[in-house]
Amino acid sequence: MKNKMKKVLLIEDDKITNFLSKEVLNRAGFTEVKETLNGMEALRYLEKDCPEIIFLDINMPVMDGWEFLAEREIKELCMNAKIFMLTSSGYPDDKIKASSYISVIDYFEKPLTEEKLEVVKKKIAS
Repeated sequence: MKNKMKKVLLIEDDKITNFLSKEVLNRAGFTEVKETLNGMEALRYLEKDCPEIIFLDINMPVMDGWEFLAEREIKELCMNAKIFMLTSSGYPDDKIKASSYISVIDYFEKPLTEEKLEVVKKKIAS
């Protein structure tokens, strides 16, 4: 990434995971980090603002990650956002399913670490 840090949206229902992810992002220079607790909250946020990077969990109440990805609104509201799955799901089928979405750039198991963030930075820079 150049000098401009990217806006980030965390879509994760676990507040501790959000806190830890935000700490990693802040240490890496990401200062514009918004947290939402499910896909529905995220869609409401996207109506007002569009982040460049979205970290998306799969298992959440109200609207899970798969339902969020299936929403047409995300494509219309924020079609250039780079989505990275960040989930505790270690199921190979989930990783395969995630790769079927063109907007999903990569799939990581929690927690977000500095090493995983380096992979993110490289993928969005190219």
